Amino acid sequence: MSATTKTSAKTSTKTSAETSAEKVSEKVSETVRETGPKTGRKHPETVALHAGYRADPTTNAVAVPIYQTTSYQFKSTEHAANLFGLAELGNIYTRIMNPTNDVLEQRISAIEGGVAALAVSSGQAASAFAVQNLAHVGDNIVSSTDLYGGTYNLFKNTLANQGIEVRFVDPSDPENFVRATDARTRAYYGETLPNPKLEVFPIAEVAALGRQRGIPLILDNTASPILARPFDHGAAIVVHSLTKYIGGHGTSVGGVIIDGGNFDWQEFPERQPALNTPDESYHGAVWAEAAKPLGPIAYILKARVTLLRDLGSALSPQNAFQIIQGLETLALRIREHSKNATRVADFLAKHPAVISVNYPRLHKGVAARRAHHYLQGGYGGLVGFELAGGHAAGRAFIDALALFYHVANIGDARSLAIHPASTTHSQLSAEEQAATGVTPGYVRLSVGIEHSDDILADLEQALDKAAKVKTPQAA
Repeated sequence: MSATTKTSAKTSTKTSAETSAEKVSEKVSETVRETGPKTGRKHPETVALHAGYRADPTTNAVAVPIYQTTSYQFKSTEHAANLFGLAELGNIYTRIMNPTNDVLEQRISAIEGGVAALAVSSGQAASAFAVQNLAHVGDNIVSSTDLYGGTYNLFKNTLANQGIEVRFVDPSDPENFVRATDARTRAYYGETLPNPKLEVFPIAEVAALGRQRGIPLILDNTASPILARPFDHGAAIVVHSLTKYIGGHGTSVGGVIIDGGNFDWQEFPERQPALNTPDESYHGAVWAEAAKPLGPIAYILKARVTLLRDLGSALSPQNAFQIIQGLETLALRIREHSKNATRVADFLAKHPAVISVNYPRLHKGVAARRAHHYLQGGYGGLVGFELAGGHAAGRAFIDALALFYHVANIGDARSLAIHPASTTHSQLSAEEQAATGVTPGYVRLSVGIEHSDDILADLEQALDKAAKVKTPQAA
């Protein structure tokens, strides 16, 4: 962090919302400490290797096995009845749960500081389930405009077609969430480190405003695992695309939803009918009550035994195994991603072909304060920048890259690049692109863990070629 950013972060006047948010964060942190996983290990490097599994009880194998099975033998008719009746937890069918997936879920939950997690087939499935678990036809959620393009489209179109309205607001002012709230608002939604805008979400401020109204904050932490801990700041639910940094090697698609166990779903029962009224899809269970003997897991239990059961977006145990391999080195990789990205951002900021650079460490004012507060140990591996030559220069830059891969992904160990306006955000209107931080000449980099000298060399030669492209005005 630069001295300028540090000074800005320390001297900026806090708003009343931020002061209130700090109080809520302290209360939430106490709740997490009381109800969270008792692993006895706080460091993510250790948790990623040891949580949820030590060795196979039959073979003593240390590596997590791939349980390539569809179903499980019940010990007795009573055992089967208890499982289906939720009197005890256990394996029924791999569409709903699997022992390999269970280890992945326990480790991610422990790293995030949650109480339980649900692995699903993709990050998109995780985002959809996170909302559908609370909102039904006629309900709405309030979401940040600063979203991954796929999530924006999911919310604007697909959920709307299912009868769930998503109201988009600018997150730079947390009060915008309150202004868009009505009696049928079931959740607030944002991305910790939005892709591609990269302005850190005001987690504690929005979470505090929501909790006062019985509204949980759902936060997508895909771009900032390890660096940000949303539950510590009041978020109730966290989602990840496991495909990205957690998997880390571009081999497997997956997603996860994590329940913080820190939200009182019964405090405002009229606000959360999905968890406080009989669910006819499960024998009239009232989830806020039914889950109590099992722990503070009403939200994630409902997601597993209704949405995952009925919609079937199950993560395959093979993919769970691959993602576990990535998770074990996540804390080490995220350091290198952040270190290399910082060097890339500094290099780009001095290059004459670049108009502006978007990286949390370089932000000013409130954005800098939020980055400093919520991101610990680095600023992530994503860097955005605007080329002077606009759309044509952006495409020329991408085509000239040799080391960077041109793919629609982030968080790979390899360095990746994309031109969002012509790819990931091309289905959005020009106004919608601008709202999410995409402009014609904007390029997004997912900086990998190669040697930084090699990364910079590739960027320099591509920038030199892009600088030779004539803009339409100059042609």
